[in-house]
Amino acid sequence: MIAVLQRVNRAKCCVEGEIVGEIGKGLLVLLGVCSDDTVEDRELLAKKIAACRIFTDENDKMNLSVADIGGGALVVSNFTLCADYAHGNRPSFFGAAAPDVASEAYLLFCEALSNHLAAPVERGRFGADMKIDMECDGPVTIVMDSRVLKNKGRRSCEA
Repeated sequence: MIAVLQRVNRAKCCVEGEIVGEIGKGLLVLLGVCSDDTVEDRELLAKKIAACRIFTDENDKMNLSVADIGGGALVVSNFTLCADYAHGNRPSFFGAAAPDVASEAYLLFCEALSNHLAAPVERGRFGADMKIDMECDGPVTIVMDSRVLKNKGRRSCEA
């Protein structure tokens, strides 16, 4: 699973003009479910996101989690995060889980994140054409990949 966490002052997800999910201060999470994801991937990622300390404390240090600040979480499914862009100019999405598998994994991830936060999680609408409106805070954006968490490795920007 791949997640893009965006620290926001507010975020909402609309489908055909209807707000389907909305939060104030918290995390907008774009979630890509890959074809080889397991229960372990879901649990590791949900736990790490809930505990991720990217909100500032009284000393302006990123020291607090979304739960610490009483913030919200809006999770939006996004299969394009599983794109293979290594060859050619048009990405391939064969690495994304099939819609029926991804839909269930998305719902179970939202449930797992809700359990770790001990609070409800707002959602987009799986498979819909969604419009996201958000106000970034920072901006602070973190990309997490459950494969990195399983291997306890580090992503690196070095060539």
